[in-house]
Amino acid sequence: MSDAVLDKQVKTQKTRKRRVDPEIGVSLSWKTLKMQKQLIFMSVPIAIYLIIFNYAPIWGWLMAFQNYRPALSFGKQEWVGLQQFKFLFSDETFMMVLRNTIAMSFINLVLGTVTAIGLALLLNEIRARFFKRIVQSISYLPHFLSWVIAAGIVATSLSIDDGIVNIVLMKLHLIKEPIMWLSEGKYFWGIIGASNVWKEVGWGTIIYLAAITSIDPSLYEAASIDGAKRFQKMRYVTLPGIKSTFVILLIMNIGHILDAGFELQYLLGNGLTVDWSQTIDIFVVKYGISMGNYSLATAAGIFKTIVSVILVFIANYIAKRLGEERLV
Repeated sequence: MSDAVLDKQVKTQKTRKRRVDPEIGVSLSWKTLKMQKQLIFMSVPIAIYLIIFNYAPIWGWLMAFQNYRPALSFGKQEWVGLQQFKFLFSDETFMMVLRNTIAMSFINLVLGTVTAIGLALLLNEIRARFFKRIVQSISYLPHFLSWVIAAGIVATSLSIDDGIVNIVLMKLHLIKEPIMWLSEGKYFWGIIGASNVWKEVGWGTIIYLAAITSIDPSLYEAASIDGAKRFQKMRYVTLPGIKSTFVILLIMNIGHILDAGFELQYLLGNGLTVDWSQTIDIFVVKYGISMGNYSLATAAGIFKTIVSVILVFIANYIAKRLGEERLV
């Protein structure tokens, strides 16, 4: 028997194995459902919650294509097509708000990722377990504070009269007189970035520490045998080991690039920094809901959603092309 005929018979046998009788497939599916019925029943409340609060309200997107008036019924609303979207992209205020949102989101993304990975690497090198736990606990405690309390702490720290930041900088002779940090727009983006790092770095560190614990210890042993020092182990063992986690989190964070925040910017912003502090969420509240222009607010929300979904798929596609872990 020739090799070609033998290969053909092997391929035919594999093809037959792959073909499954539909009735057998259905019976296997029902059997699987019966075996996992507890998990299915547990997931039903979550599915109902998602349908009611995440998918059912999507019909409200129709307001973006109307000149919506709350007093009128849905059938009597005036349809205006893409008028609200045209207004958004022709409005200078919205363009400024979009710039602020992207800039602050990018700052938060870069600073948050770099500091979380850096702190995770440093904590992983600490051998004193008690000290490591203390540092880790102190770093993630601010995560549990509400932004109202956090904004109050930030504002007090940056106060021109008795703020700790001005006092320390003057003691170190880095500045000659107190700086009005919250009254000058050029400082606002940096303040937002530093505040987010202070509040969230500990929480992000937990994720990367969990990823580090999954790295095979034999890799560190092999690196030690080869004469690798601590920083070399970080570079050639730890960082490659958490790369998949980093890519997944990066894809998720890119999807939130237009979610720069609302509470902190709203609480710390004022009339002097309005050109740097307003985000899309503040724009929606100020020019949409507060003025009763619900159609404009809905249009801005749709814009955020569509851009976020597109960015997630683009980041996921790039990760796929580079052979990295993907989200979907």
